[in-house]
Amino acid sequence: MYQLKQQLPDLYRQQMTAILQEDAAAFFASYEQPRTYGLRVHPDKWVLHDTARQQALQQFGLAPVAWCSEGYTYLDQARPGRHPYHAAGLYYIQEPSAMSAVALLDPQPGETILDLAAAPGGKSTQIAGRMQGKGLLVSNEIHRERARILAGNVERMGMANVVVVNADPDSLATRFPEVFDRIMLDAPCSGEGMFRKDPDAIDEWSPDHVQMCAARQWDIVQAAVRMLKPGGTIAYSTCTFNEQENEQLIARWIQAYPQFRVIKTERIWPHLHTGEGHFVAVLRLEEPLQHIAAASSTLSCVPAPSSKQQKGKASKHNGDSRARQEAEAAYRAFQEWAQVNLTQWTPGPGEAILYGEELYWLPHPINNANLKLSPDFLSGLRVPRPGLHLAHMRKNRVEPAHALALSLQSAACVNSVWELPSGSNQVKAYLRGETITAEPGEETACCKGWTLVTTDGLPLGWGKVSDGILKNHYPKGLRTP
Repeated sequence: MYQLKQQLPDLYRQQMTAILQEDAAAFFASYEQPRTYGLRVHPDKWVLHDTARQQALQQFGLAPVAWCSEGYTYLDQARPGRHPYHAAGLYYIQEPSAMSAVALLDPQPGETILDLAAAPGGKSTQIAGRMQGKGLLVSNEIHRERARILAGNVERMGMANVVVVNADPDSLATRFPEVFDRIMLDAPCSGEGMFRKDPDAIDEWSPDHVQMCAARQWDIVQAAVRMLKPGGTIAYSTCTFNEQENEQLIARWIQAYPQFRVIKTERIWPHLHTGEGHFVAVLRLEEPLQHIAAASSTLSCVPAPSSKQQKGKASKHNGDSRARQEAEAAYRAFQEWAQVNLTQWTPGPGEAILYGEELYWLPHPINNANLKLSPDFLSGLRVPRPGLHLAHMRKNRVEPAHALALSLQSAACVNSVWELPSGSNQVKAYLRGETITAEPGEETACCKGWTLVTTDGLPLGWGKVSDGILKNHYPKGLRTP
C-alpha cells in the first residue's frame, strides 16, 4: 500500500511539481500514508436516535470532518459498512473531501435541485438530507446500471423527495430548461484524487486522458447551464488535481458565459487536509442567458417525446386517464392500509403514480412555475425511481415497500414494532432473510400483522407477525450471506 509513490507516472509527477512547487515533496509524501476513511450521517436519524448515535461514535471511533457538519472519519478496522446501522440508512460511506462540494452548494429545504452526474449517490443523499424532505431533488445518472445503484442508495438512506432519472445531459436540458435553483455537477474526471484509494486508477492516467476528461466536462457544463434559473448556483467539483479540469475549465466557463460569477473555489489537498483531495467551484448565474431566455417556456408546454423517441425507454407509465384512475385507486387502497398500520405518515406535495404493480409517490416541486412534474411529463424518460416507493399492489392486498420503511424516521410512525438490538444474533438473522421467533419473555403482544422491524430504534424493514413469529420481508436482493 505504501509503495504508491514509486508507481506514479513521471508526467504526473511533473504536472504536480509545476502546480505545487515547494509543496510538491509533501504532496508526494502523502502517498506513503494510509488513506482516509469517512462516513456521512443522515441528519434527522442521527439526531432522533440517541442510542444508535452513541454506539456509532464509540464503536467506529468517529471524528468530525471540519468542512461538513454531517461528516466523520472512522477507524479503518471499524468496518461500518457491515453494521446493521448501514442497512438502516443511518449513514453513507463517503470519502471526507467529497463531502465538501454539497456543503459549498448549500442546498435549502423547499428548493428544486438537480444532481446531474449523481451515481453512486453520495452527493444526492447529502443534498436530500439537507433539504429535510422539502422540495424536489432530481438525481440523474447517464449509465443505466449506475443509475440503479444510485436509486438503491437513495432508497437505503430513506430519501422521500428524490426522483432518479437515467438520461444524457443534453436530453435532460431539453426537458428541464431554466428549472433548478441549484445544480450539483460532480463531473467525471481523471481521478487523480483516487490514486491512494484505487491504485488501478494510476494505470488509467495519461495527459491524453486528462484532455479527454476536460472535453467531456465542458460538454456537460454546456448542458448544465441551460437548466439553471437566473440567480441560481452551480457547484462544479472533481476529485482530480490538474488545472486543465479545474481552474482552466472554470476560466473557459466564464469566458463563454459571462453572465456567471465565481462565488468561491476550494481545493482539498491530501498533504494538508484529512481527505484524498477535491476541487470545488461555486458559480452563480447573475442574469438570464439570452439563448435560453428566447427558447424557454414552462415545462407543461414541452411536447412529449414521439413514439420513435420513446423506443427503448424504461418508463412503463401511460399518462392517459385510465392510468391515472388506476393510480388513484391503488393509492386509496394504500391509504386504507396506512390507516391501520401507520400513525404519523403524511406525504409531501405530490401525486400517486403506478408503474405496473408498483405504487410510488411522485414529489412535486414547491413554488416553481417552470416545472409541472407529472406522470405525463415523465413519459419517455428512463426513471429508475419515480419518487418514494410506497407499496407492491398485489391482487386484493397491499404489501408495503422496503423504501417506505426506511423513509420512516422512527418507530413512532407505526402501530406495530419488533425491535432487534444491533448486536444481537436476531438482527443478523433478519438481514439474512430468516424467520424470527420471539425469545422467551420477549414483549411481542403488541406485534401483529405488518410490523416495522427496528434496530436500536432505527427502522430496518418490514415483517409480518403471527403467534410470536416474524415472517421476514427484507428484500431478497439486499440479504447478507
